Amino acid sequence: MSGPANDWISNPLEGFDPGQLNELETWWAERQKALELAGYMLRPRYRKDWRPSWVETNKYYRLCEDGQPHRRRVVMDATRISDGKTVMLKKLPESEGPYELQINRLFSSTPLVSSPRNHCARLLDVIELPNDPPIMVHPHLRPFYDPPFNTYGEFVAFFEQICEGVQYMHEHNVAHRDCTSENIMLDPSRVYPQSFHPVDIWRRKDFRGNAKKHTRTRYPPRYFLIDLGLSRLYDPANGPPLDQPLRGGDKSAPEHQDLTTPCNPFPTDVYYLGNLVREKFIQKYLGFDFIKSLIADMIQEDPARRPTMNEVVTRFSELKGKLSTWKLRTRMARNNEIWPVAAWRTFGHWYRTVGYVLARKAALPEPK
Repeated sequence: MSGPANDWISNPLEGFDPGQLNELETWWAERQKALELAGYMLRPRYRKDWRPSWVETNKYYRLCEDGQPHRRRVVMDATRISDGKTVMLKKLPESEGPYELQINRLFSSTPLVSSPRNHCARLLDVIELPNDPPIMVHPHLRPFYDPPFNTYGEFVAFFEQICEGVQYMHEHNVAHRDCTSENIMLDPSRVYPQSFHPVDIWRRKDFRGNAKKHTRTRYPPRYFLIDLGLSRLYDPANGPPLDQPLRGGDKSAPEHQDLTTPCNPFPTDVYYLGNLVREKFIQKYLGFDFIKSLIADMIQEDPARRPTMNEVVTRFSELKGKLSTWKLRTRMARNNEIWPVAAWRTFGHWYRTVGYVLARKAALPEPK
């Protein structure tokens, strides 16, 4: 008998035992009981009585739910005991904690939290354990790029929301400073109605098959900004801020190539959003000529020549108004598709689109 399970049994990776927790996981497992008393249950892998389900079987550990290790530095998934919902726990690093907690509380407090323009992921709770840094509790979200974008209308709805969210932060004198692809998420509650596994996000939560998903056109999601660890609140009375560069996920900002010269972080946020669209959409898909001029301005080398977020939102609103319903419903085709694949995908796309039109699904899928 051969296969991944027997390959592992016969030739385990030297020094690696999937039945042992890694160092990052151990910190959380040691606090499992305290977190349970606080109202949050960790997965079976992190409980005191855990015994790997694949032991003494021919199962490959990566095909088991409890064989999914968490490798994020300060983040762990949990279930909120009161309602069974999956949430994300984040241990606040000492170097970032005071700012991140302060700004999370700002955007999760009244009246800011009730604004539809607020796209900062909501702070649900703060867990205080003895002799430990605070642990923030956030909703369980999903990377903005999954499920894949199908139409230009889906892209427009996404970019409009994220620009609105960063604009809202700027209006309250907060620069995100890391609004890059890894820190933009979507609310999966309708797109993935049965949820999904927090580590292997393409699998069901119980690991019995793939997670069921819908398109963004059928169930329009809201998008959120996360990870405010580099964010800062500035006093407008002091004029435009000058701060030391803090390089997050996107290290290409021209003003950050010199790590010693203070710069204004607000134009850098504009650059991050523009560069995200350039790298994730314009360079990979056809049909984005309508936004190239705006993006070119957002990523100008001189930060002073970039538009403000107010100007970005205004200009994008004008661009959106010029797009036809046909364009919004058109499939986003990759620039390297060969014609048989493109033809097949286009046929399937318009077949679904007819159904959406009959069901009165909007060409611009905005959440209600």
